[in-house]
Amino acid sequence: MTHSYNSLTSQLQQYIPALDWLKNYQSKYLFGDVTAGIIVTSLLIPQSMAYALLAGLPPQVGLYASILPAILYPLLGTSRVLAVGPVAVDSLMVAAAIAKLAPPNSPEYLLLALTLAFLVGIIQIGMGFLRMGFLVNFLSRSVISGFISGAAIIIGFSQMKHLLGLKIPATESFLELLTLIASNFTKINGVTLGLGLASVGILLYFNQPLVQVLKRQGWSDQRILPISKSAPLLVVILGTLLVAIFQWDQVADIKVVGAVPSGLSALTIPTWDLQILQSLFPAAIAIALVGYMEGFSGAQALASKRREKIDANQELIAFGTANLGAAFSGGYPVTGGVSRSVVNFSAGANTGLASMITGVLVAITVMFFTSWFYFLPQTCLAAIILTAVYKLIDFATLRRMWAYDKADAIAWIATFIAVLGLGVEEGIIIGAIIALGLHLWHTSRPHIAIVGRLGNSEHFRNELRYEVKTSPQVLAIRVDASLYFANAKYMENFLSRTISDRPQVTNVLLVCSAVNLIDASALEVLEGLIFDLKSVGINFYFSEVKGPVMDKLLNIGFVDYVGRDHFFLSTDVAMRELAGI
Repeated sequence: MTHSYNSLTSQLQQYIPALDWLKNYQSKYLFGDVTAGIIVTSLLIPQSMAYALLAGLPPQVGLYASILPAILYPLLGTSRVLAVGPVAVDSLMVAAAIAKLAPPNSPEYLLLALTLAFLVGIIQIGMGFLRMGFLVNFLSRSVISGFISGAAIIIGFSQMKHLLGLKIPATESFLELLTLIASNFTKINGVTLGLGLASVGILLYFNQPLVQVLKRQGWSDQRILPISKSAPLLVVILGTLLVAIFQWDQVADIKVVGAVPSGLSALTIPTWDLQILQSLFPAAIAIALVGYMEGFSGAQALASKRREKIDANQELIAFGTANLGAAFSGGYPVTGGVSRSVVNFSAGANTGLASMITGVLVAITVMFFTSWFYFLPQTCLAAIILTAVYKLIDFATLRRMWAYDKADAIAWIATFIAVLGLGVEEGIIIGAIIALGLHLWHTSRPHIAIVGRLGNSEHFRNELRYEVKTSPQVLAIRVDASLYFANAKYMENFLSRTISDRPQVTNVLLVCSAVNLIDASALEVLEGLIFDLKSVGINFYFSEVKGPVMDKLLNIGFVDYVGRDHFFLSTDVAMRELAGI
């Protein structure tokens, strides 16, 4: 009976990871969880409102999206410190996806936003149950970095109209946005700009200079963190007070948030219109993958600091559930925010209770304190977004890639340009296609080395790099890649050229130490090559074929076709027998 109970508990913990930390919760965890929950709330409230405006939604939608997802994720997620809610890049992708289908801030626009959250949730949960977390590996680091950098620039410039106090229409085109800003530059609102720049100054000062000052005065990191991370809330409070006291919304035409409805959102239902679902589906896939990449990478980075494990597929289910929660509670797509999660971790969060406390505190704010946001100037929210996204522009990664592998750098640049020139959805698709194309080109030309014995050892190395012993009768080559349809002909051409240059060759030895796969196309090329070489008196041998590859060659009858005595366990044995060296 006890064994059955333990087995059931173990299975439940696999699907509901919160059962583990709830069962083992200790009183000493509570202070850190409560502290982190409060600090993250002070950061999340202004950020979520700003990101909602970035998505073309009313500010309360950002608050709604910060309640239920923050409570649901810790129940199913494997990270104990990830803070889930609205983020900048997802918000921009939401705006890009639905701005062409309905006017911003309209009921139809909100319906599309929560429907998008619903689709993202279904896609992520489906991928999680189908164990498809590996699919995000097809979005390379170069593509993601280039995409986020391009998106960050678009986000930054999209906020310039709020920072400068310009009245210009929303546009999906980055180039058109630049043109509109330039043509209206003479209409800058000086008071709006002054307040916005002051907000940016406060945010930047609290970010690093103030931290350094406090450290020099002997403050501990635990005391510094609440102060340094209170900057967005301070900017919101000061901006709101200044506008309310001096009535800048009337005398200086500063644009404010206005009336924010109080109370929690009623149950919201996504649209079931098939045509709308089809039009949103491509954007939902892109947001699901990008959001998962951002959240999962943040969760992994923080888990490594505590030697905890993150389950990729369970994270998909947790993110998907959080997005469903957003869809049915008046929100829009969410994911794990890296910056907020770092704050959560640094503030002492020990379990998912910290995130739940954040969700509850945001709910209390929505129920009782939204009237305080009436005079909140949009230029202050723009300043919060600008200081949050400028760190996402990652030219340092581009420089490293250019020095290390120009193919990755080209994929970065192509994605970056495509995002700026064509849009966020098109940019990431083009980037992924280019990255995949460059990968195929790269792997279609694998490194092939002619190897020889290193001294009297059993080791064989590239004759171009080391002084090695070789035999004129035996051509030993090592292909440093799996053999598949894209590179099999390249290997065949390399062998043909090399053999024609070495007329004394009577045996060819293919060293397979780096070959993890031989697909059907490569196998066909090998069969034809062996036949052709045999017709001119050259024998073909293999060494160091890996077990899984050998199993497939045995099953298909290839080993018997070539001859079992043509396969050697090691290159050392092969060269002693074939060449006597």
